[in-house]
Amino acid sequence: MKSLLHPTYFPSIAQFSVIVKSDAIVFEKFDNFQKQTYRNRMYVYGANGKQMLSIPIKHTGKDGRQLYKDVKVENDFPWQKQHWKSLQTAYRTSPFFEFYEDEIAPLFEKKQEYLLDFNISTFETISDCLQLETDYSFTNSYATEITDNDDLTDFRKLVNAKKINTPSFDTYTQVFDSKEGFLNNLSILDLLFNEGPNSLTYLEDQFLKIHL
Repeated sequence: MKSLLHPTYFPSIAQFSVIVKSDAIVFEKFDNFQKQTYRNRMYVYGANGKQMLSIPIKHTGKDGRQLYKDVKVENDFPWQKQHWKSLQTAYRTSPFFEFYEDEIAPLFEKKQEYLLDFNISTFETISDCLQLETDYSFTNSYATEITDNDDLTDFRKLVNAKKINTPSFDTYTQVFDSKEGFLNNLSILDLLFNEGPNSLTYLEDQFLKIHL
């Protein structure tokens, strides 16, 4: 199966469950950037429940519209330092944080210019952590709908943080679940830090639950 997805900031569990079941990924590159999506945000499990970490971006043009591939990261304040500190606070007591820390931390140490490039880096890093080899390419133009002739399964709706009814995935142990219970479809980092090498098997099982 070849799947069409948006590159996102440390993809959600739903998105990565598609990735692990795909023979190849085509990343959408020519859409317009939209707010309130996983393009520049992820959700993690903090001490006070669900916590959003959002990458600030530079807005250009009178109407604010710009192609996703052209969106630049706003580095006027230390968002990377803040995000990494939040991840340390949330997951330093998780079973596998120290195991993957040295692979994840460098992403927050070098300033980023383009959002899409950074998101691809997070995808590649998590794939390495999972020892997952997935071929990927990019679209050459934007198409609202994908036809049967395109040999693609369209999973782009998974980029929406608020407009999609995500299925209830199987539970796994989370650091703060004694306080808030199980939180569904967080960033892949939540699964990785809590489940470690078992994450890949978990993701394969969750793919069956996705219906768009």
